Amino acid sequence: MSMVGHRVHIDFPGRFVIVGFGCIGQGLLPLLRRHIGMAPDRITILAADDSGREVAAAYGVRMISKPLLPENHRQILDPLLGRGDFLLNVSVDVASRALISHARAKGALYLDTCIEPWPGGYADPTVPLAERTNYVLREQVLALRDGQSGWPTAVLTHGANPGLVSHFVKRALLNIATDTGLAVTSPGSRLAWADLACTLGIRTIHIAERDTQVSPVRKQVNEFVNTWSVDGFVSEAQQPCELGWGSHERCFPSDGSRHRSGSQAAIYLRQAGCATRVRSWAPGTGPFHGFAITHGESISIADYLTVRQGGETSYRPTVHYAYHPCDDALLSLHEFCGRNFVPQEQKRILMDDIAPGGIDELGVLLAGHRRNAYWYGSRLSIDEARQLAPHNSATTLQVCAAALAGVIWAIENPCRGVIEPEEMDFERVLEIAVPYLGSVVGTYTTWTPLAGRGSLFPEELDEADAWQFSNVRVT
Repeated sequence: MSMVGHRVHIDFPGRFVIVGFGCIGQGLLPLLRRHIGMAPDRITILAADDSGREVAAAYGVRMISKPLLPENHRQILDPLLGRGDFLLNVSVDVASRALISHARAKGALYLDTCIEPWPGGYADPTVPLAERTNYVLREQVLALRDGQSGWPTAVLTHGANPGLVSHFVKRALLNIATDTGLAVTSPGSRLAWADLACTLGIRTIHIAERDTQVSPVRKQVNEFVNTWSVDGFVSEAQQPCELGWGSHERCFPSDGSRHRSGSQAAIYLRQAGCATRVRSWAPGTGPFHGFAITHGESISIADYLTVRQGGETSYRPTVHYAYHPCDDALLSLHEFCGRNFVPQEQKRILMDDIAPGGIDELGVLLAGHRRNAYWYGSRLSIDEARQLAPHNSATTLQVCAAALAGVIWAIENPCRGVIEPEEMDFERVLEIAVPYLGSVVGTYTTWTPLAGRGSLFPEELDEADAWQFSNVRVT
């Protein structure tokens, strides 16, 4: 398949191993071939089944259908990885920590789009609730940083969200600073970024996403339909709701719990994210109710933007996802909850059957500053996605563009050890990803979660601070 006419950002002489070849792997492969100079015979795909084999063959890439498990992953990976190679993990149910450790031992680079456990890690009822959180998974992987000076780069959680949205936050902070008359240059450290967010008065950050893509083939009973990985969505939907917990919050949730160790940047609720709704806003559709599905960025952004004085937290924004999936995924989630989180037997990923016109709006809503709230992000239609890259919906292309950018950044920065999106060069990542993101826009809004509240039914509201989580949460 011709790659002519696309900019090659970097040449990569090593071997490249892709673990997982679902909708993200299939959508990402053509972008890797377009923008990274490497021969197709240097690429190997490891997949749990044969789905996608025709796509791999079309790009001249070898595919091995064999699931990676705790007992066999080293044996399978050993002949495929060595010093200077790359291990890309876009799978589900393959433990990130195990793959990072193995890649490090072999001298290979690494990137994933989510910190994954081995099978059962998200939904084993015998495992305590706190241990099934992304907070704990993150702490376990960050522990690999001990003594990591000069180790091969391992980029954590670099899809659209988590990943791309962390770079949107930095661009949004600079835009708000300029628009409010604050003279500032791009901060050069974590503390400087946190100080900027504090100075601007950012109280909360929503990862605000609204997906309006639709297929004429509607969801059937006992079927889970989605515009990206069904297994990935089901996994995170049944985890406890998690959010970065802001220093301005006055009312701790009655069903909330704190962790006993680690950064303490986030809390979790004693209920699933797919059973927790929040109020948010996006420019195309305006106000909406979304799900506070747990995501790694809710924790890492909150941690990155924390200001501490004398060992105590003096500033931190509340950070959480607010996700309104496509209509059929919404119905699927409703059925899933009604089944007490038992997944449907049938699953379908919308791709070629998506009707024209739908848009995935994925952005960050930074609120509480002098201009109230500012949404910055990608508004990508299915029509644009089809023109830009094969094997993608608008949703998967946002993920694939970010993963591509993360891979290129890792190759350009090969000795950074375990690293999170917030610690990367946001301008370089956006330079690579933006051509695949449709309209990237920033929009101010006067909307708050208090808008129109209490007019039909009495509500207990904190009217002194619109951006309290107690106002944002739908009860």
